[in-house]
Amino acid sequence: MSPDTSTPLISVIIAVYNGKATLQQCLDSVTQQTYAHIELIVIDGGSSDGTVDLIQANAQRITYWISEPDRGIYNAWNKALAQAKGDWVCFLGADDFLWNNQVLERMAEQLVLLPAYIRVAYGQIMLLNNEDKPLFAVGEKWENVRNRFKQAMSLPHQGVMHRRSLFEKHGIFDESFRICGDYELLLRELRMSDAFFVDRIILAGMRNGGISSNPKNSLALLSESRSAQIKNGLRWPGSIWLMALARTYIRLVLWWVLGEKQARKMLDVGRRAMGLPAYWTKN
Repeated sequence: MSPDTSTPLISVIIAVYNGKATLQQCLDSVTQQTYAHIELIVIDGGSSDGTVDLIQANAQRITYWISEPDRGIYNAWNKALAQAKGDWVCFLGADDFLWNNQVLERMAEQLVLLPAYIRVAYGQIMLLNNEDKPLFAVGEKWENVRNRFKQAMSLPHQGVMHRRSLFEKHGIFDESFRICGDYELLLRELRMSDAFFVDRIILAGMRNGGISSNPKNSLALLSESRSAQIKNGLRWPGSIWLMALARTYIRLVLWWVLGEKQARKMLDVGRRAMGLPAYWTKN
C-alpha cells in the first residue's frame, strides 16, 4: 500500500485531575508547536485545586474540554476518543509535556511515510526526576523490544502515536484496568503486528516522581500486566516477567532490611556495575 501523502491531523489528549501545578506547561508545549494540524482535547476529572480555572483561561487554545467526575484515566481517555478527529492520537498526563516546539512537525514528517498497516509509531521520552532534571531517554527500536513487549510494557506510552484505525479495529481502552490499560490495548495490536520506531526523536518529557520505583506499586503493575497478557491469549508468564517479579521482591526485602534510602543507594550501585545510569537515588 502506498504511503499516506496527506498532512495528518494529530489529536493530543490530556487527562488531568488536580494538576494545576504542571498543567500550564503541558498545555503550552502543545499550543506552541510549529506544526499547525493539531487538535487539543483536555478531560478533567472534576478537579478542586484551580485546574478548571486554568483550563478556562486557556479555553481559546483548546479544541474540546470537559470537567466532570470520571472513573479513572482510561475512562477519561475514552471520553476524549469519542471527540477526537485526528488521523493520529497521542496521550499526555498533566505532568508530561512535549519535549520541544518542533517535535510534532518532525514526527508528522515520518508518520506520512508509514504504510497503513502500521498503526503504532513511537519515539523516545525523557525521564525526569522529582527536581525536573533529565535522567535518561527511554525507548528502543522495535526489533529490540518486539519479543519483550509480550511480557512487559516496553514502549514509552507518552511517546506513542496511535493511528485512528487502531481504535476502529480494536476498540477503546478497557476501563477495568487501573494501571495497564494502555499496555492491554497495545497488546491487542502488537501481539501479532509491528510498531515503527521513529529514531532520534524525543517526543515528551515524563516526570517520574518516584511513584513507579516503589516496590509495592511495581507489584500492582506486574499483576495487572499479567491480566492484560492473559486477556490477550498469553496464558503463561515468560522469563522476562518472572525476572521482573523476582527483582521487585528483592527490592522489597532491601527496603525492609536496609530502609528505603540505603536500598536505593545499593540498587544504583548495581545499575552502575551494569553500565546503566543511576535511577533509584534520583527520585
